[in-house]
Order: sequence, then C-alpha cells, then structure tokens
Amino acid sequence: MFSLFESIGRYTLLMKKVFSRPEKMRIYRERILYEVEALGLNSIGLTAIISVFIGAAITLQMSISLESPFIPQYLIGYATRETMTLEFSSTVVALILAGKVGSNIASEIGTMRITEQIDALEIMGVNSASYLILPKIVATVFFFPFLTIFSMLIGITGGYIIAVFTGIMIPADYIEGLQYCFVMWEVIYSLIKIAVFAFIITSISAYCGYYAKGNSLEVGKASTRAVVLSSIVIMIFNLILTQLLLT
Repeated sequence: MFSLFESIGRYTLLMKKVFSRPEKMRIYRERILYEVEALGLNSIGLTAIISVFIGAAITLQMSISLESPFIPQYLIGYATRETMTLEFSSTVVALILAGKVGSNIASEIGTMRITEQIDALEIMGVNSASYLILPKIVATVFFFPFLTIFSMLIGITGGYIIAVFTGIMIPADYIEGLQYCFVMWEVIYSLIKIAVFAFIITSISAYCGYYAKGNSLEVGKASTRAVVLSSIVIMIFNLILTQLLLT
C-alpha cells in the first residue's frame, strides 16, 4: 500500500514538472509535430486493420444471433454502429494503442534514462520531463480522437462490406440501421474518453520509463509495466466516464 501511494506521489510530482512553463516554444512545436507522426500517424495502419475486421465480425455475429423473422434486419446495422461508437473505437482502440504506443514511449525514455541522456539534459539546465514528455502528451491527446473517428468509419464500412459480399442482409437495411436513433452525444462521449485515455497512456508510460533503473533488462520490464498499468487505469476510467457522461 505504501508503494502505491509513493508511486502516485512520484507520478504527481512528475506531471507537475512536465506541465511547467516550457523554455522555448519553437522547439516544442517541432517536437510535437514529430511525435504526432511517430505516435499518431504510424498507428493508423494498425487501427484500420483491426477496426475493419471487428466491424465485419460484429455484423456477422449480430446477423447470426438476430436470425428471426420477428426482428428487423436494420437492427444489425444499429448494433454495429453502437458497438463501434460506444466501446470499440474508444476503449478497445485505447487498449491496443497502450500496447503499441505505451511500450514505445516507456522503452524510449527508459533507454535515455539508463544511458544517462536524461541526466545530461538536466546538467545542461533543460527540464527533461517537460522536454521529453509534454510533446508526447500533446500529440496523443490531439491525434487519438482522429484515430477514434477513423476507427468508427472503418469499422462501420467493414460491416457494410461483409453484408454486401456474404448476402447475410440487404445493404439498404444495414444503412437504415446506421441512421436509426443516431445520437451525436455518443460520438462526443467517445472522443472525450479517448482524449482522457491518450493522457493516461502517455503519462503512465512516460512515468515508467522516466524512473527506470539498472540495465537494459529494466527497460523491458518498464515497458511491460507501462502497458499493464495503462490498461488497468483505462478500464477504471472507462467505468467512471461512462457513469459520469452517459447516466
């Protein structure tokens, strides 16, 4: 229990250091653009592949489960849209990115720590926490909502493709289901969630890497710890945000 409170305290102090006033904004702008490409744009392919197959799988499963003359076919499209919008494109995508982006951040910063590059920055008078972590947080919080919207569109398209090519339902019914009882707040809710999850992934992963000690083996352990902790905190905050925003 003491270790938990100690970790929370160190994390809070690190975040205070991260969000202190930057020395040179021009340098930070350049690093933010770099991190957008490294952490955001490079995740588009993975997000697209997973989303299209999940959207197709949901549509296929729903068509099998709702195979009854008394259940309207358009509900399959409605269920696919709701699943992609409310949970998959925010929470599940965040868990996937925790593995890809989180481990990348933890290993990068952890390597800099054990090779004493962070110590060198501190000696030169640079706020190492802000310089290394703040651009990553800004980049992910800004770009991950675009990944969520992209995931929604690709997942729904995957459902449409499977409907067309397998003949499990009439495509027009699928489109009708997508339009049925659409509530814009559900999309906004997902964007709020992914922005919070982006901060969680980046800050926790950076924390695990920043305080890595020892040799190169510790970098691997820090990377694993970052993914596990990020995933746990994401699930906790998913429950909290759902309670606050949807009830």
